[in-house]
Amino acid sequence: MAFTAKDVQTLREMTGVGMMDCKKALTEADGNMDKAVELLREKGLAASQKKAGRIAAEGMAYAAVIDGVGVVVEVNAETDFVAKNEKFVDFVKGVAATVVANKPADLDALMECKYAGTDLTVTQQQQEMVLVIGENIKVRRFAFFTEGVCVPYIHAGGKIGVLVNLETSLSAEQVETVGKDVAMQIAALNPRFWDKTQVTQDVLDEEKKIMMVQMANDPKMASKPEQVREKIVMGKLNKFYAENCLLQQEFVKDNSMSVEQYIASSAKALGGTITFKNAVRFEKGEGIEKKQENFAEEIAKQLGK
Repeated sequence: MAFTAKDVQTLREMTGVGMMDCKKALTEADGNMDKAVELLREKGLAASQKKAGRIAAEGMAYAAVIDGVGVVVEVNAETDFVAKNEKFVDFVKGVAATVVANKPADLDALMECKYAGTDLTVTQQQQEMVLVIGENIKVRRFAFFTEGVCVPYIHAGGKIGVLVNLETSLSAEQVETVGKDVAMQIAALNPRFWDKTQVTQDVLDEEKKIMMVQMANDPKMASKPEQVREKIVMGKLNKFYAENCLLQQEFVKDNSMSVEQYIASSAKALGGTITFKNAVRFEKGEGIEKKQENFAEEIAKQLGK
């Protein structure tokens, strides 16, 4: 019986076992899914199958610079308690070290890499952690920068991890404060764009449309000539940039300047150049659908109490 890449993915989701092991099992089972699961269980690879189906929306986001490479990862667990577990934290740091050592192209590639300091793959090490800790654990995502100077920031013990990438003529130590200030701004305000040049025309058109409708519904504005309303819209777009674009945002620590101006003034004071190039912001559990565990609370909500 033949099998497809989708079958491999399905088996992987069912068992939490690595892609290559799933492919081998399906090959040995001649494409029979149940037989493949059985084979993986016999090999001890699917011991954490039941836990693999449980939602992991807690955990931690972690950012660091290792051997000059900036890396940020998110690893999820089922409870916030586990996120404070020393073994779990060490596992997360090991995932980050593995990313730096192997620079994988995507999550599938990372899961097949040798976990730092072991002969196990990341998938196998993850399964070991599930057995040791007793919760579903999943490596969710990662990013890294190999060029420039990176500054990491971890907020609230791993609730948010931010990695800022700068191009500079100065040393990493000299720009650390600037990078951390920018990272803290990103963590706090979560801007949609880094710079106004990244705002696409369709986004601008949508914003203009909304603003024009708002003015049309405002008696004071509706009577104004269209040219006047267009100028007002342009002024409002500048406010849109200031609210949604990191470099144009008001700098939280000094509202007399923008983030862009803060970076420029800091570079001048240090006698060098600093250019913001990129950043990554991971918030743990972001976008993961969570189960309602508090049934009493859920019923109270339904009854309007």
